[in-house]
Amino acid sequence: MLKPLGKRIIIEVVEVEEKSAFGIVLPDSAKEKPQQGKVLATGAGVTFDVKEGDDVVFAKYAGTEVTYGDNAYLVLSEEDILAVIE
Repeated sequence: MLKPLGKRIIIEVVEVEEKSAFGIVLPDSAKEKPQQGKVLATGAGVTFDVKEGDDVVFAKYAGTEVTYGDNAYLVLSEEDILAVIE
């Protein structure tokens, strides 16, 4: 498992199926970059407003995409998280 350093957070990006106004599912090439995810880990020794397991909304072009094993993750700073989904 990846362990973030300092004030960084690891997010598992959640792909949301997008449909047009007429109910047509859009292909990947027409979709916008996802902005929702689940917090998997937070850096040690720092107090965060989010915790592991939180569903969050983050800035559109935030963070760095990282592939670990067969999975892709996003590593970003807490400042890039805009809201927690409750």
